[in-house]
Formats: sequence, C-alpha cells, structure tokens
Amino acid sequence: MICVHCDYDFDPKSTLKQLAGGKINECADCVEELGTETAVKYLGCASADGKMGGISILAFKSNEARENYREAWNNNNGMHKGKVAALSGSNTAMSGMEFRQVGENFGNSNHKGKL
Repeated sequence: MICVHCDYDFDPKSTLKQLAGGKINECADCVEELGTETAVKYLGCASADGKMGGISILAFKSNEARENYREAWNNNNGMHKGKVAALSGSNTAMSGMEFRQVGENFGNSNHKGKL
C-alpha cells in the first residue's frame, strides 16, 4: 500500500504500523511525525472471583487518564509486587477517574448452585 503523505510503499499489517495506529493509508513514520493517531486505546483490567477470573474493558477520554488508571490499578492489585490485593494506606486513590465501561466478562461465583 502507498502512503498518502510520502508515497512510500508500506505493509499495513506490519507490527510497526499496528503499534503506530493512524489511518490505513498512512505509513507508521507519517503517523508519528504528523501526529494523526488520536484514538485512545482501551484498557483491560483483570480480576478474580473465587475460582473464576473476570475482565473489564474500559475506554478513556485521554491517554493520560488511561495511564493514570492503569498505574493505580496495578498498584492497588499488587501487580509486580508478589502480593495479592489488600486495603492499605499505600493504595492509590481511584475516585474521580473518568472512564466508560465498554464490556465485561465475569464468571459465575455461584458455581455449585449454593447461595
């Protein structure tokens, strides 16, 4: 495919292009130089409930808000610390962070038919 900005022949399915984003007819270099990628990527947050894991998919208004939420989530659930989630004074406050829930998938915690 030929880039509309620089007339360079590029592979739209390459890893570099997929990481850069942008429109399908723009090469990765032009996307980065011109700043045409404006979409904020979704964030998936995994959790556990009993014997089943769950995931929430969230959308944010800005990359900064997405990164702040990701850092707080990883800090509060013990990511890269070898610990499980626990309430403590060192937890990052997550109140007031704006996001929209795109989807979720949670297992049935009542897996044996008990209430």
